[in-house]
Amino acid sequence: MGGKKPVTRGDNRVTKLNIRSKIKKLKEIFKGKNSLLILMQDNPDPDSIAAAIALRKLANSLGDIKCAIAHGGTVGRGENRALVHYLNLNLYQCDQIIYEKYDLIGMVDTQPGTGNNSLPEIIVPDIVFDHHPIKKITRSAKFFDIRSKYGATSTIFFEYLTELNIEIDMHLATALLYAIQSDTQDLGRETTNADIKAIEILYLFANKRMLSEIQHGSVQREYFKTLTEALNNAYVYENCVISNLGVTNNPDMIAEAADLLLRDENIESAICYGYCQDKLLFSVRTTVSLKIADKIAKYIAARRGTGGGHQTYAGGQIPLNNQTAPQLKKLEKVIRNKALHILSINCNGGKKLI
Repeated sequence: MGGKKPVTRGDNRVTKLNIRSKIKKLKEIFKGKNSLLILMQDNPDPDSIAAAIALRKLANSLGDIKCAIAHGGTVGRGENRALVHYLNLNLYQCDQIIYEKYDLIGMVDTQPGTGNNSLPEIIVPDIVFDHHPIKKITRSAKFFDIRSKYGATSTIFFEYLTELNIEIDMHLATALLYAIQSDTQDLGRETTNADIKAIEILYLFANKRMLSEIQHGSVQREYFKTLTEALNNAYVYENCVISNLGVTNNPDMIAEAADLLLRDENIESAICYGYCQDKLLFSVRTTVSLKIADKIAKYIAARRGTGGGHQTYAGGQIPLNNQTAPQLKKLEKVIRNKALHILSINCNGGKKLI
């Protein structure tokens, strides 16, 4: 693995003794159960998808449990659709789910109360795996493994599978590898030694040709229209760029646009937002030198919605409740001003990017 040495954070990896204790507890939860519903983020990214099939693998191996995988939004990004196709996944929409039919409910790469999943508020999941900061309600779950310093939830599952000597077949290895690479941007952001170790081992068993095809997944023509919208509506305030993507049926584009805009050599923070299903969704990206994306997201969403994430990448959502056009304009101004305020940037004088 050449190139720059990845910047790593202190691992909050559990010890061998602790992970064995967690496995024992997971086995107890699976005992006597026949079905498990696995919930991902509404608009699942590679880490959500790979973590879901890894949990299914654990459930099948430890308890011979039948699993269904569900989410509440869309799989919009070309790479994510290619991954789902490669894995031959049959995904269910949450509005099709009768939750009472399942013995257990698990969540991966998300938690109850985060606002980015469709778990009904009255339901407390039995199992939660995630690498985002822990939510209070998550502690009510029968089992949870939250490691906020890890670069990907898939790394947590890699440790479970290897500790249990469960075979990681080529399809699963490819999915886990791509997930960790994607969430850490090829080990370029918020990476731990555990992520590096997982990538080194998974690379040996992954399908490299398929990995390349997933990374270069085809996109619909609407992709280019939305990207054009993001660029045309991008305004620069000192070293911050803010863009409004407008109404979109592909929420993944909001995060993708933020990733793209952060690549500007003069930019240290990028904030993109758009409208989807009566919500304003936003993504925040900052350079590794700034590291306050999570704080920006929480500040933007405060008292209006939910927001959070990691130091260099975060996001959130604000319910609109059928607001009028003037109210939306006011909300957009509030978002811009709050973001620039926490960055100590003047709200006036924004210039178009292009």
